[in-house]
Amino acid sequence: MLEARSLFKSFTLPGRKSLDILRGIDLTVDDGEMVTVVGASGSGKTTLLNILGTLDTPDNGEISFNGEQLFRDKRYTLSPKALAAFRNRKIGFVFQFHHLLSDFSAVENVAMSEFIATGKLNPAKEKASQLLEKLGLGNRLDHLPAELSGGEQQRVAIARALMNSPMLILADEPSGNLDSRNSAILYDLMAGLSKEHQTSFVIVTHNEDYAATADRCLRMEDGVMHPN
Repeated sequence: MLEARSLFKSFTLPGRKSLDILRGIDLTVDDGEMVTVVGASGSGKTTLLNILGTLDTPDNGEISFNGEQLFRDKRYTLSPKALAAFRNRKIGFVFQFHHLLSDFSAVENVAMSEFIATGKLNPAKEKASQLLEKLGLGNRLDHLPAELSGGEQQRVAIARALMNSPMLILADEPSGNLDSRNSAILYDLMAGLSKEHQTSFVIVTHNEDYAATADRCLRMEDGVMHPN
């Protein structure tokens, strides 16, 4: 479903030489597969996620999605508008710090992307409600983010990522702010969603115990990917 070949990325910091972040990364992800990526801070994990999600541009390499080439010859094959539409419909993002809109309820946060895309609020809220109920938040639909626990906020973020039925979800340290109990709940939830909906996950995590339960666990070291 997702295939990345020979991805390179470097940054030049002020007053310093170029810093190689990714050095020839190869990665394939199958339909419904859960892949975890572990590694020390600064090893390139978040940079890789941003590139896989087309939020950042590699210096070189190729990316294809469901057989369609997205990046080659050092440029994206889609226009910025088409790339944004692809990202909105095919990829879901879950971040460590939720990024929920504080003035909107749980159901409004989840419904927002579809409402913006279609202009139809009620159908979007109905679908969002169904997702939240499935994730055990049926009694929290109208609560603001500040009224939810960290684990509940992260489940809202997952529901938001699922809203457009993406083929791939990219998660960056999704349990980083959760205790061990809520972390276990979260990983079990993502594993169940992966199998039930055939949604693929690429999850960056420091939690090696949970990472090992995935279909495949990879390790990033100095910008290079290895089997864990």
